[in-house]
Amino acid sequence: MMELEKLRQTLLEKKATTEETPFGPQALVYKVLGKMFALVAWEEDPLSISLKCDPDFALALRAQYPAVIPGYHMNKKHWNTITLDGSIPEEQILEMIDDSYQLVVKGLKKEDRDKLAF
Repeated sequence: MMELEKLRQTLLEKKATTEETPFGPQALVYKVLGKMFALVAWEEDPLSISLKCDPDFALALRAQYPAVIPGYHMNKKHWNTITLDGSIPEEQILEMIDDSYQLVVKGLKKEDRDKLAF
C-alpha cells in the first residue's frame, strides 16, 4: 500500500509540478504548469488518487481493478479515481501517474511544452 509521503514525493518529482489545495485542505492537487494531473484525497483511509486517463484505457483499468472507479467529482470519461488499498501493484499505479502527467503535458501549449524540454 502506497503511503502519503511516498506518493507526494513521486508526484512532486515530475518536472514543473506544484502541490496546491484549491478545493480545501482535504484535497492535494498536483499541477504541471498550472494544469491538474492528480488529486489526492489524503485524509481517506486508504488513500485515493484521481488521475487523468485516456478514455479507452480508463475503461480497461476499471474492468481490471475494482479499486479503479470513474473519477469522483471529475469528468468520468477522462478521469479515474484509484483507491490505494494495495490491490493494484505499485508499478501499475506509477504508470498511471506517468500517463496522467504525460496526457496533461501533451495538452499544454507548444511554448509551455518546450519549457519542459521533453
